[in-house]
Amino acid sequence: MMTRAFGSTGKTVSVLGLGTVKFGRNQGVKYPGGEGFALPSDTEIASLLDLALGLGITLLDTAPAYGTAEDRLGKLLGGRRDKFFLVTKTGEEFSDGKSDYVFTAAHTKMSVERSLMRLKTDRLDCVLVHCSRDDVNVLANTPVLETLADLKKQGKILSFGASTYTLAGGKFAVDHADAVMVAYNKGYTDEKPVIDYAHQKGRAVLVKKGLASGHIGGLGSLSENIQFVANTPGVTSLVFGSLSAANITANVKALNP
Repeated sequence: MMTRAFGSTGKTVSVLGLGTVKFGRNQGVKYPGGEGFALPSDTEIASLLDLALGLGITLLDTAPAYGTAEDRLGKLLGGRRDKFFLVTKTGEEFSDGKSDYVFTAAHTKMSVERSLMRLKTDRLDCVLVHCSRDDVNVLANTPVLETLADLKKQGKILSFGASTYTLAGGKFAVDHADAVMVAYNKGYTDEKPVIDYAHQKGRAVLVKKGLASGHIGGLGSLSENIQFVANTPGVTSLVFGSLSAANITANVKALNP
């Protein structure tokens, strides 16, 4: 597995990262199979974590909004913790089938402390603002980025950034943080200017929906889709979610056919 520098953190991460929404949440997820799929057992998650490491995947992406995912990872990571670059988020809370967004300083501090506790770790490698659609307003007019910068100074997080929706929001994150997460795939390239801008500025770029949430359809082969994203200058890591060992293995093989 190829690795790339995660911005200016001094850390490197795998070009493919494993998303964990399906580890803890089976509502409101836009993946094949729809709502209500069975959440994996602890044994199944532990096996997937071992498989990921065996294949060279070193970036894990999670979030408070992913149901019980943080709790379950904290329970199961154990000695694997130091082998992963751990990314989580703040700002979105998911309960009773819906999302609420809170970007106050108090909530951001609480969220980070809660993630540290849930994940049973003394530091988070990256915390992303889980922006609402109104991403520019969130990043420019709430204290969330300033609060994350303070937590970085305290050593509780190594880096911070934002998962955004708009070009303006993405570029704002690039200008004021260490990393940005954008949607990008063969069928959707609207946010590529953010990737280009981050590349110029030396920021880390995480890609969400790189496989169109599992719906690549007529966009070409799996290998074509993965290489399209991974080989785009400026992309640090393509984050995908899966509960299938075969699927995870196929994605890694597709990167280097």
